[in-house]
Amino acid sequence: MANLKEIRNRISSVSSTMQITSAMKMVSASKLKKAQDAITAMRPYSNKLSELMRGFSSSAEDKTFSKKREINNILVIAISSNRGLCGAFNANVLKEINSLKRKEEFKSSKIHFLTIGKKVNDALSKEEKIIQNESSLFDNLNYDEVSLVVEKLMDLFANQEYDHIEIVYNSFKNAATQIIKSEQFLPISTEEVKSISALNYIFEPSQEEIIRTLIPKSLKMQLFKAVRDSFASEHGARMTAMHKATDNASELRDELKLTYNKARQASITNEILEIVGGAEALNG
Repeated sequence: MANLKEIRNRISSVSSTMQITSAMKMVSASKLKKAQDAITAMRPYSNKLSELMRGFSSSAEDKTFSKKREINNILVIAISSNRGLCGAFNANVLKEINSLKRKEEFKSSKIHFLTIGKKVNDALSKEEKIIQNESSLFDNLNYDEVSLVVEKLMDLFANQEYDHIEIVYNSFKNAATQIIKSEQFLPISTEEVKSISALNYIFEPSQEEIIRTLIPKSLKMQLFKAVRDSFASEHGARMTAMHKATDNASELRDELKLTYNKARQASITNEILEIVGGAEALNG
């Protein structure tokens, strides 16, 4: 059994760790509320905008961003966090990327990456080709910064440098649950979408002009939603992980205190026995 000083040091160390994990949990909880409200408010608008974009694209004459091509070059936008201590949040992104690479239609294609988040960038940079790292987006997350990234992506796709662009990210469900998603970004998917031209709409100024404005706006909103989703998921995952870590530290501290009390009791008992034994030896 460890001596009393070692056990006291361990109790002190575990207590310090518990204070840190508890503080991190509270910080993530406060950030989560704001991030959750933002993504919840954004989803209906983003989803409707994407629906309109797919409908317009299915009937548009210009198929630059909606026509399917033979897939030779793929770009994966991998979104993770800049920091760790958030459970399996980042590991799930890497797992989904590996699953994506095993898909039959992607097996013979070259896959490059655009990373948003230091953790996925560090993990992929060892073996994969990364064309750009946009981890700084999380330093000041706003629509304008994401828009610049999307404009580059649209240029890469329009110039046929990539035939398919996919987004991999964690979608926020609640504080304890994040759903890993792989979402097609480009070409715009028009499958199972009713053409806008089949509906009785009056277009003003014109359908072509609306499409030219709608497609870039919708793609920017799609990526912005994915980044915001990941941001909210990160804080939910970290809050849950730190809550579990705090509970585990508390249990360990209680066990160490019990061990300490037992060791202290055994030490006192030994001292009493030694005193009694010494007294009996003197009397003898």
